[in-house]
Amino acid sequence: MNGVLPDDQIRALIDAGAIRSDIPVTPEQIQPASLDLRLGATAYRLRASFLAGKGRRVAERLDDMQMHQMDLSAGAVLERGCVYLIPLQESIALPAGLSAVANAKSSTGRLDLLTRLVTDDGTEFDRLPEGYDGPLYAEICPRSFSVLVRPGMRLNQLRLRAGTAQLSDAELTALHAETPLVGGAPALIDQGLGFSVDLRPEQGDLVGYRARPHSGVIDLDRIGAYPAAEFWDELRTSDGRLILDPGAFYILVSRESVAIPADYAAEMAPYLAMVGEFRVHYAGFFDPGFGIGPSGTGARGVLEVRCHEAPFVLEHGQVVGRLVYERMAARPARLYGQDIASNYQGQGLKLAKQFR
Repeated sequence: MNGVLPDDQIRALIDAGAIRSDIPVTPEQIQPASLDLRLGATAYRLRASFLAGKGRRVAERLDDMQMHQMDLSAGAVLERGCVYLIPLQESIALPAGLSAVANAKSSTGRLDLLTRLVTDDGTEFDRLPEGYDGPLYAEICPRSFSVLVRPGMRLNQLRLRAGTAQLSDAELTALHAETPLVGGAPALIDQGLGFSVDLRPEQGDLVGYRARPHSGVIDLDRIGAYPAAEFWDELRTSDGRLILDPGAFYILVSRESVAIPADYAAEMAPYLAMVGEFRVHYAGFFDPGFGIGPSGTGARGVLEVRCHEAPFVLEHGQVVGRLVYERMAARPARLYGQDIASNYQGQGLKLAKQFR
């Protein structure tokens, strides 16, 4: 059946040797609809970001592109504003009929840690065509904070697909009529499920956070270890408007609460480049079961926003992104937030898990 592969089918690919690693894949890496990828032991500091290009291997490009290499075994700092390439512990040989796409994990995006998958023969980031057989690399560029990393850390994840999985707007409308996908605002269905920004919270006037420049190093393994005030400025507004500063990074939240039923997955995508001088960074795969809890009210999406060249006024209710829903090839054995503990199930406005 066409669709996104669930956890059992990912496990079967590992057992069959299609997903390989000298260090065995752990159960914790296997999510309901994706596989977490682990950093290897070496990082290469690059002169610039690059793609291997058609018919070329990443390894042969490194001689020209690397400045130096770093051993991550005891931990090493990736500095803000620099570009690094790290071979991943996993490699892959995609069987016929399967393709794959990668995305940053939730905490990675909330740290403004640009993480993209790079492959041999690659002409675009984060995409593995049918039949790809080779190594995997993570290109990492810390944008707001320097970070301490070690081998085995999981910054991005891989989703595998058989055939075409995306729901059309007509199919999404029918699904919403059967199982409500959004609360807090009417459903806007246009090339996916649109979502807007919340700048008029029901309680208080805190609407988001802006990353502070020149903050300290963040050890990604330290959960709840860092006072938020040392790394973030709180943003408050009473008029439902927020002026974005060029080059600044913001954590905001969607007005809508969204839900992902058990037989579906979703991916956050940009809405339109023409809506303003900003980008909502799409860090997110949304796994089956996201936003579905005892109350069934859904969970709001956290928005990672970067302003471009000119200051821009963002207003309450402005549409800033969309969720693209995909059908699963089969229902996962475990669901997000129910069978798997999560830092972000039932979330509202929330920073990455390293902050308190």
